[in-house]
Amino acid sequence: MYNQEHVLRGATIPGEITMQRRVLVVEDDAEIAALVSLHLNDAGYRTSRCADGNGALELLRQQPPDLVILDLMLPGLGGLELCRLLRAGPNYIPVIMLTARSSEIDRVLGLELGADDYITKPFSIPELVARVNALFRRVDVLHTAAADRDMARLHCDGLDIDRERRQILLDGEIVQLTTREFDLLWEFARHPGRVYTRAQLLDNVWGYGHAGYEHTVNSHINRLRAKIEPDPANPHYILTVWGMGYKFRDSQRV
Repeated sequence: MYNQEHVLRGATIPGEITMQRRVLVVEDDAEIAALVSLHLNDAGYRTSRCADGNGALELLRQQPPDLVILDLMLPGLGGLELCRLLRAGPNYIPVIMLTARSSEIDRVLGLELGADDYITKPFSIPELVARVNALFRRVDVLHTAAADRDMARLHCDGLDIDRERRQILLDGEIVQLTTREFDLLWEFARHPGRVYTRAQLLDNVWGYGHAGYEHTVNSHINRLRAKIEPDPANPHYILTVWGMGYKFRDSQRV
């Protein structure tokens, strides 16, 4: 009998932003699957359940989830084989393995086959939810890093920004910017149309701890406009949003 008291120990960890990510719970114990799904739903995730490996494989092919919670011991296709098939596929889906086994060899085998995390039964629901949240945070960091690598150069209406070389060209001519001016321009240009308050620019470009120095943002934007705008009094690239802050003009990025 599964230790229900241990599963229900504690409360779901609050405050995590999950954006309705989809989690597939593959677990043949209906009680455990229901508890896991209930608490993940409470944490803001959208869950679906499957009690056997073959059915899970079909669900994964039809509509891949954002994460799989996978029991090791399943009817039909086992959890280890299902994990292996997942990792052989074209798309990366994070996997957290559940098992009643606690031996080191089982943990190592699961991880060697591609599981991202491993938790043994009995476990607490807050711990499981915390691990799901943590795994999604790691995935977000990797996606952001990959996106940044893919976006090493930006172009907008004659303005070319090369992040790797930290070089600015305006109509083919090099523009000399300070380190902070370049970082400010890059922050704007990589999010065209996004409105920034002065406080947000301080946090994103200068870093935390500069609260109260909003005038610094104004002076840097004025100097940046003087260097890149054809007419700084009527800016084309860095626009003022009255009563809110600033934004970079919307434009096609290449």
